[in-house]
This record gives sequence, structure tokens and C-alpha cells, in this order.
Amino acid sequence: AQLFGVDASQVTPDMRRLAKTVNFGVIYGMSEYGLEKATELSREEAAQFIAAYFEKYPGVKQYLESTKQRARETGYVQTILGRRRFIPEINSSNRQVREAAERMAINMPVQGTSADIIKVAMINLYREMEKQRLKSKMLLQVHDELVFEVPKGELKTIRALVPDVMSTALKLSVPLKVDTKTGANWGEME
Repeated sequence: AQLFGVDASQVTPDMRRLAKTVNFGVIYGMSEYGLEKATELSREEAAQFIAAYFEKYPGVKQYLESTKQRARETGYVQTILGRRRFIPEINSSNRQVREAAERMAINMPVQGTSADIIKVAMINLYREMEKQRLKSKMLLQVHDELVFEVPKGELKTIRALVPDVMSTALKLSVPLKVDTKTGANWGEME
């Protein structure tokens, strides 16, 4: 709604899809050419959307530029927990190599921190489930989701435990929202 300058009730599925593409694309260094290819926008429209995005969210542009600059100076980027990725190509004289390295520099702190958070949450959940002697099993991690096999008698306990432990895995200045779904199998999750 903010990107299009309309009320939230007026946002269409196509507008939402385009805003999501712009949001994630811009954050990860997508150019107007990339946005043009990913959408039905012309290159000029894509450039206008990117400019409007940065005008609406100037802090994002500042973050992207400062992250790239810090990577140029130090040769690496890092997650909130301090895990580093070295990116020597960030200072390459080859434009394509340098731009790919810049995208890595922007992507890694966000994706890496997300990975750090889910891993801390998994460790904390495992320990808490062991402590409570639960029979439930953590089966699978898919991006920012965890899949459990839970006996019916433990469902209420797990539905309370998982969001609590996951949302407090790291102390952040923003809340982490955690949703749970249940089902007889993965295809029937509610």
C-alpha cells in the first residue's frame, strides 16, 4: 500500500506480488534490468519503482551502501552473531565480478543472521524438549520453518513451546513473529 500510495484495502494481489518482488529484489541488489525481467514492467517503470522504494525507505539505501562500503574496507561481512563471510571480489576491477560480490555482501548478513537465529532456536528447542522429556521429534528445517512429529498428547505443549523458544532465540530490537500450523501430515497443515 505504501509503495503504491493507496489504502491497504485497495491493494490487489498483483500489487502485492509486485511489491514483494521489488522489496526482496531491491534488498538483494536487483537492478532495474533485473526487475524488468522479473516483472511485466518496462525498464523505465522498474527504475521508477526502485527510486520510489528508496525514497519511501531511505534507511534501506543507507544500509545497502554502508554494508557494501564496510565490505570494501574490511574484505568481509558478518551476521549479528559475528559469523563472517570473506568477499575479496568486492574490490575487483571487473564490474560483473564486483557487482556479484556486492550482492553477496548485501545478502549474507540478512540470510546468514536468519540462519543463525533458526539454528539457535533449534538448539534451544532440542534442549527444552529433552528437559521436559517430550517424545516429540524435530524432523526438518526448511528455510525459516521447523517441522515436528508430535504425539497428540503433546500437541498443546509443543504449540506453546515452539513460538516461545523461537521468538526469543536472539534478543533483537524487533519482535520475531512465529506462527504454528498442525496437520496429520505436511500437506494438511492448518
